[in-house]
Amino acid sequence: MNFSKNSGQTGSPSKWRRLPKVELHRHMECSMRFSTLLELAVDHGLPVPKTEREQRQAFLVEEPMTDLGSVLNKFTVLQKVLTSEEILTRLTYEAIQDADHEGIKLLELRIAPSFIQMANPNLSYQQIHRAIRRGAEMAQEFPVAVGFLAIFQRILDPKIAENVLDAVLEEKDFFVGVDLADNEDGFDSGPFLPVFKRARDHGLSITVHAGEANIPEASMNVKNAIEILGAERIGHGLQIYKDPFVMSLVKSRGIPLELCPTSNWLTQAIPSHEAHPIRKLMEAGVPVTINSDDPGIFGIDLVNEYDLLEKVHRFTELEFNRCNDIAAQASFLPLLKKQKFWPRPIHSLRPPR
Repeated sequence: MNFSKNSGQTGSPSKWRRLPKVELHRHMECSMRFSTLLELAVDHGLPVPKTEREQRQAFLVEEPMTDLGSVLNKFTVLQKVLTSEEILTRLTYEAIQDADHEGIKLLELRIAPSFIQMANPNLSYQQIHRAIRRGAEMAQEFPVAVGFLAIFQRILDPKIAENVLDAVLEEKDFFVGVDLADNEDGFDSGPFLPVFKRARDHGLSITVHAGEANIPEASMNVKNAIEILGAERIGHGLQIYKDPFVMSLVKSRGIPLELCPTSNWLTQAIPSHEAHPIRKLMEAGVPVTINSDDPGIFGIDLVNEYDLLEKVHRFTELEFNRCNDIAAQASFLPLLKKQKFWPRPIHSLRPPR
């Protein structure tokens, strides 16, 4: 399989494209280029509509979710085309290339080996990791420091998470951390304590998806992620703006939030872009970072988020730089590797690895 050495992104004329950025919260599977997804869907014999408008409706999430079933089907398409090591290598290379095109200097990509294997049982976790490592090595031509995190799916048996961690520890030099993701509504994080303790004991950093969904227990999920699982960062966490106690906890511990504005709107975590609490959180002293989450399936990139925040929340370059410096500090990448690519001094939040 041949793949382009040119970025799949057309490129926005945004003035923010050249601003050095940090991306802490990006799912690699959902970073697949639309053009690559269409190509692979055809190769795999999946039904592909004829017009671009219909193709985008079929494969992308560009309006707030109303029908969960149809949305989940779009993620299923991704699963169905990740059938080989070659495809995973291509996905990795293109994801890093596109990040470079967005002005990203420090990039963390999170992968869910169990999500990939679910539809492709022929691929072992070791094969998945090997393919991704190969793509990352090919992408070293780009001036981007890249780290990888492994996701445990909270909707699956914790024994699967243990198996994922076993494979991760075989490649510990390649992974910088682990994450707990998937639906937090009705899926307690408590059963995953042993796997997170083992990951932490082996020197892996921890971030946890929590406080994303607009549900009564959202802020408690953030509290538990920090106090029980040992989260050093929180994926999303935006709902804590309703809970002064948890906001105070996050602020006092210096726990950065990985906020994803467009994603939060598309998943109905917030009713509108204007309703996003990013300013409230910043004004309360909560460390905030800006991220894209699933840029491929949402039809966006990180530059889109900067344009959005400037337009809706009147963000300035100074504020963007502040968020990026917080993200640079919070990144799980080794300090020396980060500083090689980041234009300003980084004050580490943890000892150098």
